[in-house]
Amino acid sequence: MTADSLPRPLPRLILASASPRRLDLLRQMLITPDAVAPADIDETPKKGELPLAYAQRIAAEKAAAVKTAHAGAVILSADTVVACGRRILPKAETEGEARACLALLSGRRHRVISAISVIAADGTQRTRPVTSTVKFKRLSADDIETYIKSMEWKGKAGGYAIQGLAAAFVPFISGSYTAIVGLPLAETMQMLKGAGYERD
Repeated sequence: MTADSLPRPLPRLILASASPRRLDLLRQMLITPDAVAPADIDETPKKGELPLAYAQRIAAEKAAAVKTAHAGAVILSADTVVACGRRILPKAETEGEARACLALLSGRRHRVISAISVIAADGTQRTRPVTSTVKFKRLSADDIETYIKSMEWKGKAGGYAIQGLAAAFVPFISGSYTAIVGLPLAETMQMLKGAGYERD
């Protein structure tokens, strides 16, 4: 075997996210980041900002925020937004927010936008959104109260997690299931490969 045919070492991979779901999804693809470095940025939507633009901006800013501390590494970040029309639903932190989200989504279709941003070792940054459609059944008062008691909604965009109890609310999705969970794996793998993070 010549030196030219030896496999190139992988660059370090930094996950700029505190989400355990994204870490689990990467591990599903046999990828374990070298470090997890959650970005500390202001995630407040700008006045009049639409959900697609917001998701892409936040994902890009998360990656950029940790780039300086990890020179030469590949940085991966993502942001997931639940959108009802032009409205960006919050990451529910209170029971009131969660109830309001569930009441709004009940019996309706909504969009889940997961934007991925990858910074290559040479500093090149690419950001890509993946949009999926989710339909909720009409929720009864008992459905909502049972889900509120589960606490699964805490910190979740739109007040629910499709990979948990809320799966029973969803008769239909169109798009990427892993994107709805928080990280579209097919697109993420493609972007990592394009950034030079490719395993043999």
